[in-house]
Amino acid sequence: MNTQAPPADRLPGYPGVEHWHRVPSTGQHYLDTGTGSPVLLLHGNPSWSYQWRHLLASLSPKFRCVAPDLPGLGLSPRPPEPARPADRHQIQLAYLDALFDHLVSDRGLPDGGWTLILHDWGGPLGLALARRRPGLLARLAVLNTTGFRWPSGYRLPVYLRWIRDHRTIAALAHATNLFPRAAVRAGVVHPLQRTERRAYLLPSARRRDRRAVVEFVRSIPRNDDEEAWRLLESANGEDHLADVPLFVGWGMRDPVFTPLVLEEWRRRFPHARIHRYADAGHYVMEDAADRLGHDIRDFLLASERG
Repeated sequence: MNTQAPPADRLPGYPGVEHWHRVPSTGQHYLDTGTGSPVLLLHGNPSWSYQWRHLLASLSPKFRCVAPDLPGLGLSPRPPEPARPADRHQIQLAYLDALFDHLVSDRGLPDGGWTLILHDWGGPLGLALARRRPGLLARLAVLNTTGFRWPSGYRLPVYLRWIRDHRTIAALAHATNLFPRAAVRAGVVHPLQRTERRAYLLPSARRRDRRAVVEFVRSIPRNDDEEAWRLLESANGEDHLADVPLFVGWGMRDPVFTPLVLEEWRRRFPHARIHRYADAGHYVMEDAADRLGHDIRDFLLASERG
């Protein structure tokens, strides 16, 4: 089932409908805008491609930007719920594989040399995709996400643990759309305009369209032994990011991806170019829109020349 596409005039700042496309085999919705070297932007939960509108405006004059909605979120189809939470990740990766096959075969994009810009759940999923497709990744930008097991001392915020671990609370969150409604306020330091908050919430307005929001939370790993972490591991133990130009942009007031997670990125990847945005929260692309766009654009242009 596809969620009903809202009128474009209810999505302030979002690229026009001429940039809206669907993958023929899956119905997955994505944006395709700009010209130049290819960039894939992957959002997390509870969000959709609307979060990238400012960054798309900054990058599309120099780069061709593709921003899909993960299945179950945004304007993409709502697939049947998997039998196991861990299977959700394989469904997501299957949709991303179909997207790439379509982009290469039907849209004239290359099968390698991509920049990935990843946020929240987009981090593990994008890195897993890159690992499955050698040669895909040329450069990487990560924004308040993880690419490894939680560092020692990290603890998931209590409200996420409540939704993850208690079916009654998860059912309440589903019925009330609580998590997305809270995220558009608590996920930013500088309040969004009312029309922007409404745009974020439009794809989850109907109860039947928001189940994936809760199920993504339920699939957050509880411990280091969970299957989901294997998305981030290579079969031979090699780190495929060691030689990849890496930009790390961090909203320092994020209650989920805290500075402790940022420090782990710095420790593992000393070559990374790190930008800290002191007055930004989880949605760093909202709170630090202009600075982040400028910094990522400079990073991409410099690494292209290098």
